[in-house]
Amino acid sequence: MENVIDPQVRLKTELTFYLRGTGTRAGEGGEEAKAGRYGSWPQKIQSQQKNAKKQAGQKKQGHDQKAAAKGALVYTCTVCRTQMPDPKTFKQHFENKYPKTPLPPELADVQA
Repeated sequence: MENVIDPQVRLKTELTFYLRGTGTRAGEGGEEAKAGRYGSWPQKIQSQQKNAKKQAGQKKQGHDQKAAAKGALVYTCTVCRTQMPDPKTFKQHFENKYPKTPLPPELADVQA
């Protein structure tokens, strides 16, 4: 009996190796298969070291987006405890969500 391979399976296998860019079949290896998207292993290691230095530098700066965003939310709704950045937004929120509830004293003089 002859070793018959389904044409669709063969086409899929050939396409997989072509798209990987290895130019070799499975098991044959080859330097281009090992290198991946980098030209060579030293380049990959160099790139990883550069990225590690960059990440360490960013951590040393101490800029935290979450802390900055949380610090900007200074007004808190007395009913639902939602935080807002400015009194104008707070007043709009209060008027739209709670029209029957009287405005808090800090919102009485705010122009919306």
